[in-house]
Amino acid sequence: MAAWTSEELDKVSSADELHIAPEKSDGSLRHPIPIWVVRDGDDLFVRAVNGPNSAWFRTATRSRKGHIRAGGVDKDVEFSEVDPSLSSAIDADYRAKYQRYPKNIVDTIVSPGAREATLKLVPR
Repeated sequence: MAAWTSEELDKVSSADELHIAPEKSDGSLRHPIPIWVVRDGDDLFVRAVNGPNSAWFRTATRSRKGHIRAGGVDKDVEFSEVDPSLSSAIDADYRAKYQRYPKNIVDTIVSPGAREATLKLVPR
């Protein structure tokens, strides 16, 4: 499995938003939408703020493939399940990175529903 380079990790994690385009069943990409992204160690994570019923998340979990663009990085990715034991660390990453936003906005991305809709981005 491919790994992120240090430069890619730095660029993507420092970007405020990531544009994500999951692959549809016909092999085409959904229209990219902006979402928040965090880094934990050498891994990148995204969450669907509206939980597992978010359209982009449903598409991503079906296909397991897509494309991301953030911080000058344009990359095909695989979407991987996340070990639930990482949820608290990922919550802390979101709170630290996006602390300049009002608490009620950040609280949505660390809510139980959003936690259920967390994916790891793996370069391909």
